[in-house]
Parts: sequence; C-alpha cells; structure tokens
Amino acid sequence: MRVAILLLFVATAASAVDLDWWKTALIYQIYPRSFKDSDGDGIGDLNGITQKLPYLKETGFDAIWLSPIYLSPMYDFGYDITDYRQIAPEYGTMEDFKKLMSVAKSLGIRVVLDYVPNHTSNESDWFVRSARREPGYEDYYMWTDGVTDPETGDVKPPNNWVSNFRKSAWEFNKVRGQYYLHQFVIGQPDLNYRSDRVQEEMKNVLRFWLDLGVSGFRVDAVNRLYEADPKNYGGRYPDEPVSGIPGTVPDDYEYLDHIYTQDMDETYEVVYNWRDLLDEYIPKQGEYKIMMTEAYSTLNNMIRYYGTKTRNGSIPFNFSFLGDITKSSNAWEIKTVIDKWMTYMPSGKTANWVNGNHDQSRMGTRQGVDRVDAMNMLALLLPGVAITYQGEEIGMTDGEISWEDTRDPQACNTDDPINYYKKSRDPCRTPYHWDNSTNAGFSSNSGKPWLPVAENYRSVNLAEQINDPKSHYQFYKDVASVRKSPTVRDGDLDTRALSESVLVITRLLPGSPGVLGVVNLSDEAQDLDLSSLHLLPAQLRVVASGVDCSVEKGAAVSKSNVHVSAHCALLLQTVDNCC
Repeated sequence: MRVAILLLFVATAASAVDLDWWKTALIYQIYPRSFKDSDGDGIGDLNGITQKLPYLKETGFDAIWLSPIYLSPMYDFGYDITDYRQIAPEYGTMEDFKKLMSVAKSLGIRVVLDYVPNHTSNESDWFVRSARREPGYEDYYMWTDGVTDPETGDVKPPNNWVSNFRKSAWEFNKVRGQYYLHQFVIGQPDLNYRSDRVQEEMKNVLRFWLDLGVSGFRVDAVNRLYEADPKNYGGRYPDEPVSGIPGTVPDDYEYLDHIYTQDMDETYEVVYNWRDLLDEYIPKQGEYKIMMTEAYSTLNNMIRYYGTKTRNGSIPFNFSFLGDITKSSNAWEIKTVIDKWMTYMPSGKTANWVNGNHDQSRMGTRQGVDRVDAMNMLALLLPGVAITYQGEEIGMTDGEISWEDTRDPQACNTDDPINYYKKSRDPCRTPYHWDNSTNAGFSSNSGKPWLPVAENYRSVNLAEQINDPKSHYQFYKDVASVRKSPTVRDGDLDTRALSESVLVITRLLPGSPGVLGVVNLSDEAQDLDLSSLHLLPAQLRVVASGVDCSVEKGAAVSKSNVHVSAHCALLLQTVDNCC
C-alpha cells in the first residue's frame, strides 16, 4: 500500500511540474536558417540544431522555439508555406525532425513551433485549387473583383490597401480572374477566416504537430487574420484612411491608418478556440501546451489575447518591453514599462519579456552593447516567461548587409539601393557566432553562407566567452541558474528606480533567499545604500557579475554600501533566507 501511495505521489508531482513548466519557461528562439549548418551547404538545418541542444541545455533553456521549418519556396524564408505538414528540404527531413524531438526530450528541452495561420504560399495546393474554383476551395482565400477605371477602362485593385512589404496588397490572378489579398509578400495570399472549412484546416495543422509531441506554438501575425467584412460596406472592401505620417508615399505601409486590416474583434475568438484545442492535449500528453501570439498593436489590444473571464487565450508577446525601451531609456522609464505590463495584465495570467526576435534589430545594436547584461538580466529576473533570441546571450550585434547581399523581401521591395537598410531584417538574421573560424563556425562551407557573417565574429563568439568568467555568456548563464530558484519562480516582485540611472528589481519569497538585480545605466560608478529595502538582510552575496562590474561573483557586500560600476548589471542574493 505504501509503495502504491508513493508511486501515486510521484506521478502527481511529475504531472504538476509538467503542467506548470511554461509559467517560468526560459525559451530560446532559433532562426533555423542561421543557427548551425550541419551539411556545409551554407544554410542552417535541423541536424545542426540537434547538435547544439546540449549547449542550450547547459545554458539553462527550458524550451526552443523554431522559426518556420515547413515546405516553402522561401520568398519570405519560410513564412510562405506550401505544405504545413512537410519539412523544407534545405532544413532536413521529417526523420531529422523526429530525431531532434527525441534528443530534445532526452535533455528535458521542449520544442515549440512557429504557426503561420494568416497566409500560405501561392504555390500551396489550397491556393492552386482555390484559383481554379474547385468545389470546397472557392473561398479559402480573400478573393474579390477589381475596379474598372471609368475613364481608361483599366481594371485596378479593389481599394487602396497596402502590403506590409510596400505597394498594393492586391494581386491579380489570371486563372481565377480576380484579385487576392496579400498583407505581406505577393507570394503570401491571405487565408479567409470567414470560411469554416479554413478554420478547421488550420486546426488540423495544430493537431498534426501536437500528435508529434510538440509543446506548443508561437502564432505569427495573429492580428491580421480578419479584415473588414464587405457585407458591412455595400459589398466592397473600404479604403483605409491616410495616416498623415510625414515623408510617406502611397506605396508605403505607413501611409495608411490600418483600421480595416488588423485588430478585428473576430480574431480573439479564433485564438480562444485554438486554446481550447491545445487544452484537449494536456491530459493526453501530460503537459501544458503553450501558445504565444505575435501582434504588434496597442497595449490594450495585446492584453485581450490573454482571454476573458470565461475563455482562456494565449500569452501575447510583450512588445512594450521590446519596443518602448530604447538605448536612451532611463531607470524611471524602464520601471514604467515593466510596471505598466504587470498592471494591465489580468489577474492570474503569466507575464513575458521579449528583448528581440528575427524581425527586430538585435538587442546589442538596439540597446547598445553596454546594456546587454542589463537587459538580459531584467528579462530573466522578472516573473513569467522569458524569450531569448539566438545570439543575445553572447551580445551579438547586427551584421552589415550590402544591397547585393540583401535577401529580405521587405528590403528588396523598397527598390532603393541607398535606403534599403531601413527596412531590412537581414542584419539580425546573420549566422550565429560559434567561434572565430571561417564563417564563425556556422558552416564548413568555404564560400559564403546564405547571409554573410557579421564582421565582429572574431571577437564576439561563443568560444571566446564560454570559459571567460567575465563575459556576456557567463553572466547570462549565472543569471539563468538563479532564475530556476524558488524565489525567482514564485517570489513577489518589487521594482524601484533609485535614481534616473539606477534600477533595482527585487524578488522575495518567505523561507527562500532573496534575489536582487541592480542596474547602473550611467557612465559613472555608484555607491548605493539599499537600507530602504527593509525586508533584505544586511549582508548580500554577488551571484552574477556583468562584464562592466568591478565587484566579482562570490563577493560579500553590505546592503548599506553596494558599489556598482558604470554600466554594471549585478545580481545579488541574500546570505540567509529572507522574510
């Protein structure tokens, strides 16, 4: 009887851990094309990721999120999907994916996939059938007639909507004899979510990968799923108003105020339905299935993705943290951004902190290299999910990509060899810096990889940092280790801007050592008196010391006199259990 009770207790405890893993997950975003090339063709692949899983485990990551790996003509490098159930051959095979899953599981690393529901490739079988008006597929996409110019007789796009990648969001299809909507590249036709069959097709995509054991999804461009219903506008899609932003022209996305092509109310119900589907797999597979949604929108719109009082939703990416904090932000402003999300977030929900991704300038460039440790520490020390884009843990910065080497359609569509870089996402997608060998150890190919390696790879690379106690990587790893403590997982949060340049984050949990993160944003050293933090004991110990800190890891410090060097990020822990 005792054995049976013990086994039941162990099973229950394991189940609880599996159900709660996501609430404090440290997730590593991998852009597969640029992470590790295992076969020397200059393109990163699944086997390359598998090779590096032990490194990610050692660093402290709980899960990896893979940018799209599906079959695609790669007009937008995987976000134009031909078949959601096949692997792109340049990335490997389904057997390679299953091997990755097996190795990841053996290491205790979960796999989260990118889910791209807004659009497919125009080479998709669904699109080909829809263009032919095959029964059942007629309304899979956003089809409509053009408008005839009364003076010239020419047929033009149905309205003024502009693609996110510039120029008209409508493309004429000769087979169908109608225009289709593409909010992104021409080869990415938008699906029609007013079709019940489309909604079921996309649910089946989720089921396919859940059946293979993935632990959840990051949902791409979710706030673009719906557009204004023409039934409400006399049977036609209405023009969007001009934004009035200075310097924009009609071909620019920013020229219009996009009130009819994003953030429609119907979107949220679809997300809640996907959450219901994922919840069905929790008892089947014994783990919670995470869903994170990408929506560049207002804070109020982002927060709605969390759900309602009666419906569970997703974790909306915290783009306030990513976008509202700049290299010039002071401690007061950073505190305000943190507090605002925690205030707006519904009670009982899980926060998240995002420093970068494959669409944004790298954190080391955007925030400045002297803030790499600070921003990494904040993301890992704050409550909830933390997401690290590949290279942020070693302080990688953007690469310099010439017009000739540019691959990003968002940059190419500017048709501007002078100012293309303002739109290009290539600089943050350059290959990962493993070492200082040819191509930064990313590829054995002696020629150029798919994108050139950033020029600073000889000094900024993992091999240089992994055994250096005073490196971005070692600091990141030390903070990641403390992140797994009960205090950081479950403790209360306190944020204080002690001055314009000093920010202090405290995590406290009764019965466990307190944790204190101190950031000095200024060019001058600070001697801090933290006596106002009454719940902290007098003596503290340094558990992680950033590259700009003079106080070393392991040092004992007094709460009343903490020396923080210029641009230093310092992580302290109480010597005794606090509170």
